[in-house]
Amino acid sequence: MIYDLRYIVLGLCSMWFVSAGAQELNCTVTINSDQIEGSNKQVYETLKQGIEEYMNQNRWTNMTFAETEKIECSMLIVVKQVLDNSYSCEMTLQSRRPVYGTTYTTPLLNFKDNAFNFTYQEFDRIEWQQNQFTTNLTAMLAYYSYLIIGHDMDSYQRLGGTPCFRMCEEIVNACQSASMEGSEQKGWLAFDSNRNRYAMINNLQDEAFKKYRNFYYEYHRLGLDEMSGNVTNGRARIAEGLPVLKEAYRARPATYVINTFLDAKADELVDIFHKGTDKEKKEVYDLLIDIDPTRQNTYDRINE
Repeated sequence: MIYDLRYIVLGLCSMWFVSAGAQELNCTVTINSDQIEGSNKQVYETLKQGIEEYMNQNRWTNMTFAETEKIECSMLIVVKQVLDNSYSCEMTLQSRRPVYGTTYTTPLLNFKDNAFNFTYQEFDRIEWQQNQFTTNLTAMLAYYSYLIIGHDMDSYQRLGGTPCFRMCEEIVNACQSASMEGSEQKGWLAFDSNRNRYAMINNLQDEAFKKYRNFYYEYHRLGLDEMSGNVTNGRARIAEGLPVLKEAYRARPATYVINTFLDAKADELVDIFHKGTDKEKKEVYDLLIDIDPTRQNTYDRINE
């Protein structure tokens, strides 16, 4: 079973890139080029196939995943501009994992990259080489592969994704040192934005967010995974841990990792606490409105 396998293996594994076999990801890629007129549409199909092969056929860790245990994820790439062979895009990344004892899958990541920029010629080989910068496209895809796996591992074991997040950090450091065009540097730099690839992994590796990562484990393993046996207890465990989000938000209001969590979990939290006790509803609603007021219309459904 996927739940037992990952929970047992996580304590034994160390992470490194391996080139073949027992792959971890089942990633579906969609490329929307509607904004680009009169271009060769076949290049986008070739690019899509190349990215899917890269994400799905590489082995990113030393763990063994059965076909049914692969991490389900998707990438939507919206092409905004193409100049010669330089692509300016936006990319939305989503990943999910099954909840133990149910047919439900819970979202883990819902991450938008507004600076998914790269250079590409049709039939270019998309190939990652660890500890060596090759292209911005391969670096970004490797970064997101480890980010996906790291979040999945964090949901099964306390801080289980740390080796993957370290790999993300190494990729960020390599890209900051690499020689690349200005548009491709976006997303890797500390001063570029507080909502980019650098900010995400900086948050996840920051000691100040260790409580959040422990809550992330408890939310999934001790909350959602327990709800098939006892909904009340599972919901109570999630409610008990939610103040960690407020604590992190107050310490650093611009923190990206909390925003990303709520991007993925807002609707799920509504579904969980819509059937909660009056006390749970009030406390959870007040907390979410405090730290995420832009989604008030969503959170109002808790009290309907």
